[in-house]
Amino acid sequence: MHTTSKKAAISFIFITLLIDVMGWGLIIPVMADLIAQLKHIPVNEASTYGALLLSVFAITQFLFAPVIGNLSDRYGRRPVLLLSLLGFGIDYIILALAPHYGWLFIGRVIAGITGASFTTATAYIADVSTDETSKAKNFGLIGAAFGLGFVLGPALGALLATWGIRAPFYAAAALCLLNCLYGYFLLPESLAKENRRPFEWKRANPFGSLKFLTHHPEIGGLAFSFFLIYLGSQAVQGNWNFFTIYRFNWSEKMVGISLAVVGVLVGAVQAGLTRVINPKIGNEKSIYLGLSLYAFGLLLFAFATQGWMMFAFLIPYCLGGICGPSLQSVISGHVPPNQQGELQGALTSLMSLTTVVGPLIMNSTFAYFTSARAPFYFPGMHFLIGAVCMMLSVIITYKVLTREKRENPELANVIKGSAPMGETPMH
Repeated sequence: MHTTSKKAAISFIFITLLIDVMGWGLIIPVMADLIAQLKHIPVNEASTYGALLLSVFAITQFLFAPVIGNLSDRYGRRPVLLLSLLGFGIDYIILALAPHYGWLFIGRVIAGITGASFTTATAYIADVSTDETSKAKNFGLIGAAFGLGFVLGPALGALLATWGIRAPFYAAAALCLLNCLYGYFLLPESLAKENRRPFEWKRANPFGSLKFLTHHPEIGGLAFSFFLIYLGSQAVQGNWNFFTIYRFNWSEKMVGISLAVVGVLVGAVQAGLTRVINPKIGNEKSIYLGLSLYAFGLLLFAFATQGWMMFAFLIPYCLGGICGPSLQSVISGHVPPNQQGELQGALTSLMSLTTVVGPLIMNSTFAYFTSARAPFYFPGMHFLIGAVCMMLSVIITYKVLTREKRENPELANVIKGSAPMGETPMH
């Protein structure tokens, strides 16, 4: 592949990931009201049905991501990426036209099956990057696409929502299908025929990556801590739109603006703050400080009584993102270099599982504590559960790291040291 087509291909991958993230950001502001409208129920009751949509998407993605990844190793990246974009485009059209809630379910299943654009796009970047420097630069585009998508998507969704509850779905569908068309004519294949391998079902097993954790009991405690962080963050991710519309009577526009603010804050923490704070105070302190800020932010959300408070409380919550890179650095320090890929696969699977169970727990809690059946009225109960998850994570991590520093002096430097960049649970 010559330089010009390689640049065009990288640009296409960047746009694909941007649209992927933007598409979801576009529809979040209107999703709560659409479900409430289709089910003819109040928005707090609709949150349970919203959780089911998030979970069915996460389940199908968890089951099909390794299958899609293996298909791209067999048939090439190009057809898989184009089918993925087509699948998302069809999903958004179904959501836009849905006369009943059941249609939303079908759309999310289609999106979950085809939604492996991230893993295939990552493989494409690895294929076309000739050396480590260009690989690092190209992979940096993934983070940039995510950051930009999380700001542009909700902001655009908020703007389009003023034209009607279905408008953001049509916009998301148009973006996906136009990108699919662009890719069909301009995207070259990155995986040479001689580098392809036969499709094997045993390699496409989604539970295979989780087995890795059973082979490494020494990271069990930290992996559980990692799981709790992402589970706690589902209180925000899965229920922000339902909670703010119900509690503060926010419009779709206000929900979109608030999520764009989240995107800006998360971007600032990931791109700037972690690079300054983490090397200065080291891994261990970054983990404890970050997790405490997450817990504090969730606690504040739980007791917020006015809409402006949610914006103010986003600051300590998003600052909690400084713990992510450090925790990942400490966990990866337990594993040899040739097993880092497997470790990241296992951590990704853990994150996927929190997306399956998290919304069901958090949204059902919110719906219950705002219903007549509840022993007392408390709309912020799910945030309180999230805060407990974060505090448990602090306690578990502290116990594990204190013991390891005492028993394994070699790991002490990794535990105390500075961290490379990683992900935060806001994503």
